[in-house]
Amino acid sequence: MSGDTELAIERMCVLGEVSRAGWYRYRSAEQDGGRDAELRAEVRTIALEWPCYGSRRVTRELRDRGWAVNRKRVQHWMREDDLRCVQKRAFRVTTDSRHGLPVYANLAAGMTLTGLDQLWVADITYIRLEREFVYLAVILDACSRRVVGWALERTLEDELTLQALRMALEERQPEPGLVHHSDRGVQYASHDYTALLQEHGVRVSMSRKGNPYDNATCESFLKTLKYEEVHRSEYRDLAEARARIGEFLVTVYNERRLHSALGYRSPARFESALLVAGPPTEGSWPTAGRAQEAAG
Repeated sequence: MSGDTELAIERMCVLGEVSRAGWYRYRSAEQDGGRDAELRAEVRTIALEWPCYGSRRVTRELRDRGWAVNRKRVQHWMREDDLRCVQKRAFRVTTDSRHGLPVYANLAAGMTLTGLDQLWVADITYIRLEREFVYLAVILDACSRRVVGWALERTLEDELTLQALRMALEERQPEPGLVHHSDRGVQYASHDYTALLQEHGVRVSMSRKGNPYDNATCESFLKTLKYEEVHRSEYRDLAEARARIGEFLVTVYNERRLHSALGYRSPARFESALLVAGPPTEGSWPTAGRAQEAAG
């Protein structure tokens, strides 16, 4: 600060009958208030962009954007501004396991994941359009939670799951020994599906009968998809649904959405960090069978 400025401040303090220390305290509070207003506006922006985010994810997103802030302050502002996390809706199961096809043992339970393409998890859900229902098949890498394959069609025939599987195999080109885990649905037990898995050296794994926790990672993802994208949208037809859901899966979920089980990183960022750092040390990664760790 220049000498002229100091003299001007001193003169104003004399005229206003305030101390210089008091004036500086006022200026500091004024500047902090301006930063708080800007930060609070950023909280609103994030909460509106990601209605599913609670205070933990909002705080992490703020820090990723360069803000130094604690969660209690974020919680306070979110309560005052009524920025409540969007609640999940009920989830419906679409599995038909009443068939005479072979079923396979649960190989995923108890697996300790140390890298990518060791365990894939697969599932199917329905999507409501204006005048019909369509069906979405997805495959995730259980380590990174990244969507590696997906397909959206009008039918639950085998081709739906086969499309998703072909996409995953082409994109990831896994080494033999990968485990593919699903429920006991007829689409995953079909000869064409299991034959394609075995052709690529992939081991088939299925959930135990009547145990929804065996595939908790994929079911958790489908809940996320429903209340972050599907329940907030209206799709006119299959083409629009395919385009918008594909955008969410590839660009939003894989690249940007923060995942609590990944240390509040997106699947893409987690995979990049894992490839740079190498596999985790023994015991530092949860077993695939722990359903509670799979959610989030």
